[in-house]
Formats: sequence, structure tokens, C-alpha cells
Amino acid sequence: MTDEHVDSLIPYDDVVQETLRAVVGRVLGDVARDGLPGDHHFYITFKTQAPGVAIPQHLHERFPDEMTIVLQHKYWDLKVEAEHFEVSLSFSQIPSHLFIPYSAITVFVDPAVDFALQFHVDAGEGTPEPHDEACNDSPSVAIEDGSNVVSVDFGRKK
Repeated sequence: MTDEHVDSLIPYDDVVQETLRAVVGRVLGDVARDGLPGDHHFYITFKTQAPGVAIPQHLHERFPDEMTIVLQHKYWDLKVEAEHFEVSLSFSQIPSHLFIPYSAITVFVDPAVDFALQFHVDAGEGTPEPHDEACNDSPSVAIEDGSNVVSVDFGRKK
């Protein structure tokens, strides 16, 4: 082996991210079918400007770059497909339907079991703008030391 960096002709980082996003889809599919078991609940962070994301205009205005939703108590109409999921949540007493491709997700956390996945999303250049916390009944839960976090970002060259 040499110390020289060799560019791979196989997109390993893309394959790994796609596979880990399938984990999110499978878990959400189980929840759509059977409901949330025990104390499990999810924090899902996604890029609001990513291709395919459809959220109401008032949420785009409030979360111009990224937002986090909580699937725990008050959600309905969870539909899970191969490339995306849809869910309805209430924000400040306003029901809202969200359409989120898995490719837009940056973080998936289940704090009940200290499980997290972190993804890289190419959503344009620039610094993310600060945003408010999501207001869909999210409980305050501190994420521990991150010992179960899987971070997938292989420093893709452009």
C-alpha cells in the first residue's frame, strides 16, 4: 500500500449512504404498519431545499435550510415508499403535510435507544442559516456521547 490517495471509480460513499437510508425507510415502514413500539420515537433532520422535498410555504419561510421533526405523539398519515416518506404534523396548531425523500435526510435519531445515523447531503453551497426548533411537540432529550452514531461523509471530491 502507498500513502498516495487514489480516487475510487466505485462510489462507495454513495452506496453506503443509500444503504443506511434504507434502514430509515425500513424502520419508518414498520412504524407505519405497527405503530411506535415502547418508548421509541424519532428526530429526523432534513434539508428543506433538497430536491423533492415538499413542505408548506410557512415552514419553508421558518426553516429555509434545514428542519427537525419529531415522530412521537402527534403525527398522522405516515406513508412510506421506496424513495420517500410522507407524514402530517401540527406546527403551532396548524396541520401540515410533509413529503421528504430519504436523500434529503441529514440526521435520524432514536433517543430511546441512543441510536443515530448522520448523512451528507449536497444541497447547494453556502452556510446554513440559523433556524428555530420544530414546534411539533418535541420533548427535550439530550443525545449522549454519540457512541452509536454512524457518520457517513467520505469527503467527496468535486
